[in-house]
Amino acid sequence: MKAMQIVSFDGPASGLRYQDAPTPEPGPGQIAVDVDHAGVGYVEALFAEGFVPIDLPWTPGLEMSGRVRALGDGVDGYRVGDAVVALTITGGGGYGQVAVAPAELVTPLPAGLDPVLAAAVPANSTTALVALEEIAHLRRGESVLVHAAAGGLGSQIGQVARLLGASRIVGITRSEAKRQEILDLGYDEAWLTEDLADAEPAQFDVIADPVAGPARLRSLDLLRTGGRLLALGDASQAEDQQVSTTSLWLRGIGVIGFNLGAFSRVDPALVGRHLRRAVELVASGELSVHVTDQVPIQDAAQAVAAVRSGSTTGKIVLAHVQD
Repeated sequence: MKAMQIVSFDGPASGLRYQDAPTPEPGPGQIAVDVDHAGVGYVEALFAEGFVPIDLPWTPGLEMSGRVRALGDGVDGYRVGDAVVALTITGGGGYGQVAVAPAELVTPLPAGLDPVLAAAVPANSTTALVALEEIAHLRRGESVLVHAAAGGLGSQIGQVARLLGASRIVGITRSEAKRQEILDLGYDEAWLTEDLADAEPAQFDVIADPVAGPARLRSLDLLRTGGRLLALGDASQAEDQQVSTTSLWLRGIGVIGFNLGAFSRVDPALVGRHLRRAVELVASGELSVHVTDQVPIQDAAQAVAAVRSGSTTGKIVLAHVQD
């Protein structure tokens, strides 16, 4: 098959190459999918920069839509040719013409849902649901602060918080130009990162932060007693911030790390339930995912580099051409 693979850790612009690759076969409990569309995420840039140790060449791609190609032993409920959506986060592969995923992380494509849009759902929308419901245990009436609120993940966290009954949802951005975009996503307020320095302390129950860096440390002052800060990523690649565990104890607050890939390996059934829910919410219109561009898989390097630069909004989706 053909695949866009990471061949070096020189960054997405030069470290990705479209080339021949072995066609994966499904093992027990797995489904092989002919990939039609794959979502582009920030994490692909981190992979291409060597942030996570992987053996090269490696095929990235954590989310996709396509058609069932083959079923591994023990898999039922699907037939070859079925249209599906899959979270390929445990081993990547969405940037290849064929990808393999655990059956628990595959779900039928709902009737009427555009497969291009469906490919942009699994990673961010599922993360938002699992992180807020299963990890932060967000309760109705609580208040939520979201860093990088205009990004792919931030846009989903704000909407899911609303669906779960949050009473006040505030989004943060580093760009003045993105304030209105945040409000258009349904946030009650839009702050700039520098607003954190003068913000009233102890006003939020949950803070979601995929950015890290000094802003994460400043955010802790904004948590009420019983508040939870979700560490969801390291987009800033800034120096790690040290937190006093004694301070956490005295104030009665917590910092919780959540990584969808790690969680999917440990409990794929639970993640799969939220994947199916995410896809159904998008299909029903209760959750909105904005696809701003669709490009050929051969242009994946430029697409990933654009996401890495922070210049994009919404989601970019890659289109495969099957032989």
